[in-house]
Amino acid sequence: MKNIAGLMKQASQMQAKMAEMQERLLEVEVEGSAGAGMVVVRLNGKGEMKGVRVDPKLADPAEMEMLQDLLMAAHADAKKKSEAKAAEEMQALTGGLQLPPGFKLPF
Repeated sequence: MKNIAGLMKQASQMQAKMAEMQERLLEVEVEGSAGAGMVVVRLNGKGEMKGVRVDPKLADPAEMEMLQDLLMAAHADAKKKSEAKAAEEMQALTGGLQLPPGFKLPF
């Protein structure tokens, strides 16, 4: 029975640490850029978009397709950085324990 109580205590501590990590990820901001910095997208650590900056030179209606492509590329860049930061936080939380692919915390 002591093992179960210890396991429950560890699970509770892990849950508290997960909640802390999720709060920290909301405060983290990453930027992704495209077109040599002409388009910049800012995301928080959970991948939610917080802002977009577009060089005024791209406001030409004839260049709208390129602007749309650059926005997509900048978002993808920021999303990749956001996911890397979240993975880094998770590694710190789990003490380097590798979780199986597709295994997400919290459960």
